[in-house]
Amino acid sequence: MTKDNDLKNKTVLVTGASRGIGYAAAIEAAARGAHVIAVARTVGGLEDLDDEIQAAGGTCTLVPFDLKDGDAIDRLGHQIFERWGKLDGMIVNAALLGIISPLPHISPKEFAKVMEINVTAPYRLVRSMDVLLRAADAGRVVFVSSSSASSARPYWGLYAATKAALNAMAKAYGGELAQTKVKVNVFYPGAVRTSMRAKAVPGEDPMTLPAPKEIAPKLVDLISPDMAETGQIFDIRTGEFSDI
Repeated sequence: MTKDNDLKNKTVLVTGASRGIGYAAAIEAAARGAHVIAVARTVGGLEDLDDEIQAAGGTCTLVPFDLKDGDAIDRLGHQIFERWGKLDGMIVNAALLGIISPLPHISPKEFAKVMEINVTAPYRLVRSMDVLLRAADAGRVVFVSSSSASSARPYWGLYAATKAALNAMAKAYGGELAQTKVKVNVFYPGAVRTSMRAKAVPGEDPMTLPAPKEIAPKLVDLISPDMAETGQIFDIRTGEFSDI
């Protein structure tokens, strides 16, 4: 099976799908035959995504809600079960940068908000979708993370802490599924031309960075039924896998 149709008849959930890496990943997954379940807060961005996917002959289901709403995540899991009975792939992409700041200067409210989206929401997704992923012939999960998880540079403490926690959950979850058909991996996209990157490094020329659509194929490869690796980080900068 080629990558042109490796996701044919598969159902794939993508979070943060209204822009950036999530948008590009949704387009790529649909182009490879998947029915995409696109989750994001921004309705306009989701509608643009739907238009683009349909224009290319693909299909998607738009699910606009805030990932802070854990009950909505649970309802989504039930709806996926009712309609498809399984989930073939899940790209956990949605994240907040938070504030680049000395750790003592970060407000408790800001800390909690970023933790809620970057750590708690992925946990709630795993909790709700696990049985659906196990029901698939080749369930695949990829968490979009960052090398900040280990570098933890000064002023990046909040974002780094959330990505370190995400990696830890991915490693544990992958180990728990070692005797199943489900594969769990982490994707490091590197510096990409997104609004998050512009916020993080405002003086950088964005045209020196790859566009999201340039890295999307490598990300979507991680939810292909052909993906044999599990419990690994794929770093697009090196093109190699390493242990989480």
